[in-house]
Amino acid sequence: MQSRLNMKELLLKQKQVLLFIFAGALSAAVEIGSFKILSVYLPQIFSQENNFHGIHFPLSNIFSTSCGIFTNYFLSIWFVFERGKHSKRKEFAYFMSVSFFSTILSLTFFQVFFRFIFVDNIDAGFFVFSREMLSKISAILLVSVLNYSVKKKVIFNG
Repeated sequence: MQSRLNMKELLLKQKQVLLFIFAGALSAAVEIGSFKILSVYLPQIFSQENNFHGIHFPLSNIFSTSCGIFTNYFLSIWFVFERGKHSKRKEFAYFMSVSFFSTILSLTFFQVFFRFIFVDNIDAGFFVFSREMLSKISAILLVSVLNYSVKKKVIFNG
């Protein structure tokens, strides 16, 4: 009997991680897609978007990250986590606070990756990954691990 409960708990935990990964992947697709569009068109409007005092693609990063955050919030409350640990207002405020901190981390990682790690585009044969896309994807992956832990333990009911 005890082993059945442990197995059920394990499956539920794995299900939550898989749903988090799925929600994160969809949110990342929204973020990366909007970043790609913005990083192509915003420099045509704001010439300093490519390099604003040493910061590469600041508006594209901020706007695309915001799109990803809102997508992730709604997917998280609909599919991943149980609500009820906090009021909806408090939950949203905590989520946005964590997301703000995560955004700062993500933007910092993006700059580090863009300046020091991905110095060239990568040609995968069927697709060429630009430095900015490689940097964006890497920053998202790195920050998502932290996001899951904090959101699960602090914001939602485990």
